[in-house]
Amino acid sequence: MSEEEREEEMEIDTLPGIGPATKQKLTSAGIYTIVDLLVYSPTYLAEVIGGSVERVFKLQEEARKKLQQLGLLEEEFVTADKIYEKTKEVAYISTGSKNLDNLLQGGVETRAITEFYGEYGTGKTQICHTLAVNVQLPPDMGGLSCPAIYLDTEMTFKSERIVQIATARGLDPYEALKKITVAKARGASHLLLLIRDLPKRIRETKARLVVIDSAVAPFRAEYIGRGHLSERQQLLNVMMHDLIRMAELYNVAVVITNQVQAAPDVLFGDPTRPIGGHVVAHAVTYRIYLRKAKGTNRIASIVDSPRHPPGEAVFSISPDGIKDPA
Repeated sequence: MSEEEREEEMEIDTLPGIGPATKQKLTSAGIYTIVDLLVYSPTYLAEVIGGSVERVFKLQEEARKKLQQLGLLEEEFVTADKIYEKTKEVAYISTGSKNLDNLLQGGVETRAITEFYGEYGTGKTQICHTLAVNVQLPPDMGGLSCPAIYLDTEMTFKSERIVQIATARGLDPYEALKKITVAKARGASHLLLLIRDLPKRIRETKARLVVIDSAVAPFRAEYIGRGHLSERQQLLNVMMHDLIRMAELYNVAVVITNQVQAAPDVLFGDPTRPIGGHVVAHAVTYRIYLRKAKGTNRIASIVDSPRHPPGEAVFSISPDGIKDPA
């Protein structure tokens, strides 16, 4: 099957039960393919089409069957050897530091959400900028030869840093800038809308990296106090699960940064904790804690991972981006 034929097979109206009216409602919400149909929650899709959740369940089941027939989605019950074969499709993006890449056993991983958290000045945004350039490098240099999408919630994206980092890696800085699609989120609701638009942007740009810097900060700023805690966590839960499905279905690396707070009940040891609670903790695949060291050096520690052993790595922040200490 050619690429053009496959794209035609992926169109939303190839599914039974989706007529012209339903197609128009879905496409107006940015849902164009049967893969898109599996990204979003049934309750959201029910609102979009003006139907019942049960109808959405049936549509999503038809979408899964078709993707399985096309070989783009594994069956619900498979033997572990097939899952192992699937891991060979995972790709890695270099952080710019061999120490940090080794800690992550190859770099930042596609089909996963990697969270970097730490206090101000620990290198979270610098890692994001470096990754947005490195993903454009060829595979033999630690990249994927693909663009990036960068969602900026704290107005910390700096194009001049991209120019510096790209120049240091031998890339045309203006071409590197063109391959990074940036959206500035002006609040929690705006961020949720931007994330809902990501599948369309991923298809259009062929991006393999999605960066959200910082993912939880807008919710922290807008939903203040215990009275709003439940609503905040529900919205965070929806956002994180949308990102999980996007990472898996589109084989992209999702990198988020997170702020920290001090846990008042910790009497001994480091009281620093990422914000977002259990909702974010359970959703991310890999959780990396960053803290300051001497000078421009920083320490990265693996806090949670289904496959990495506990460990630490020292990296450095430089004008050329993230690198190993001199």
